[in-house]
Amino acid sequence: MKKPVRVIRASLASERAILTPLVSAKRLARDAAASISSDSSTMNIRYRIQGGKRLSGTVQISGSKNAALPLLAASVLTKGDCVFQNVPRLRDTETMLAILDFLGAKTSVDETTVTINADAIVSKPIPHELVSKLRGSIVLLGSLLARFGEVEMAYPGGCVLGKRPVGAHTDAFLQMGILDLSTNDKMHFKGNPKSSHVVLSEFSVTATENVLLAAALSEGETTIELAAAEPHVQDVCKFLMERGISIEGVGSHTLVIHGKKGLLQGKNHTVTPDYLEAGIFLLAGVLTKGKVTLQGADSTHLTSFIGALRRAGVACTAQKSGEITVDGTDCSLQATRIQTNIFPGFPTDLQAPFGVLLTQASGVSRIFEVLFEGRMAYLYELEKMGAKIEILNSHQALVIGPTTLQGRQVASNDIRAGAAMVLAGLVAQGETIVTDVRYIERGYDRLEEKLKALGADIVREEE
Repeated sequence: MKKPVRVIRASLASERAILTPLVSAKRLARDAAASISSDSSTMNIRYRIQGGKRLSGTVQISGSKNAALPLLAASVLTKGDCVFQNVPRLRDTETMLAILDFLGAKTSVDETTVTINADAIVSKPIPHELVSKLRGSIVLLGSLLARFGEVEMAYPGGCVLGKRPVGAHTDAFLQMGILDLSTNDKMHFKGNPKSSHVVLSEFSVTATENVLLAAALSEGETTIELAAAEPHVQDVCKFLMERGISIEGVGSHTLVIHGKKGLLQGKNHTVTPDYLEAGIFLLAGVLTKGKVTLQGADSTHLTSFIGALRRAGVACTAQKSGEITVDGTDCSLQATRIQTNIFPGFPTDLQAPFGVLLTQASGVSRIFEVLFEGRMAYLYELEKMGAKIEILNSHQALVIGPTTLQGRQVASNDIRAGAAMVLAGLVAQGETIVTDVRYIERGYDRLEEKLKALGADIVREEE
């Protein structure tokens, strides 16, 4: 037994020598916690989980939050009733609808169907209290500019994942001939978007969506270079094409939009499935040594993730019907390396949940997070539960496994870290309490209900 320990320690020493400075998980967690604003109305919502329950059965995957938000914003471009189906029931979608209500739209919700009539919508300053908890509200910029030629709103909020500036949006709008009148307190853009050749400063999902929406009602051809290609961006393209906007290059990093004047027709649209939720349930099945089948998923959205599962020794099968099955009943997990990237690379939003899997894998695994410096904070919470982790810097860490996790009270630092803590609670011995559940409920549709239906012992508590 001593030899493997010496090998591991030598490997860790080598990594530490190469990559400096070291950043402790505790330091990262403190930095994240210091930036999280308290919300007294939801601060006491938590999950109480009894670990060790094997999950099995079938779960229906909800619509994508990251697609639903820009799609709801796209309703600003339409006339008549715009009906969205498969909309996840989340705090974030509720907030987006509240903003549209504030602007004068008529909205109604029936389970997962949302109807929006934007005929009477107006452009007026959107206050801080409406956008402070929803980073996704930034996708209203493009549609409001396209329709009214002016938009003014407070800077949006959201999860703490390191700096997420609006520079990519501002730069793109300037290339479309729009004036930037923003101040330190608010964003303010004025001018009718012109068909242009836009080169984004980064592969920004929301900046890509904003340019798509801004260009839709601009007659002529707009090209977006370095466009994001994520499934939710593709769904926005699909929405526009269903309403007569020609778009070339969907799914690639170069989009060509042929805009046209006049509002688009309402019609129906079904939101694409949430591949991030799908990843959570696949991991839950493996970690609990169960067998879980997803329905309504799309395996093409998870190519890199499923590849990482298979490298770790997981049996995973996908059907064209939208079914994906993972079998962890006789699974021997092996260490592997994951590196996040833009789509179709490994999703940054599944890095923290996959990190929980790595605590149960034999050997030394490596995580390389290239997109957000705040993504590693969850590792400190895993250390509380007994995980063996070496953080090399704010972007890289080693996970040494397998280790038996012990139930503890742990915090959710952001949406995806919260999901990771739920997974850790499912596999841990004893009771785990996950606090700050408000983050989880911004991103996952009835997560605890779906887990409970698969056999999890999880209770939602609200004081």
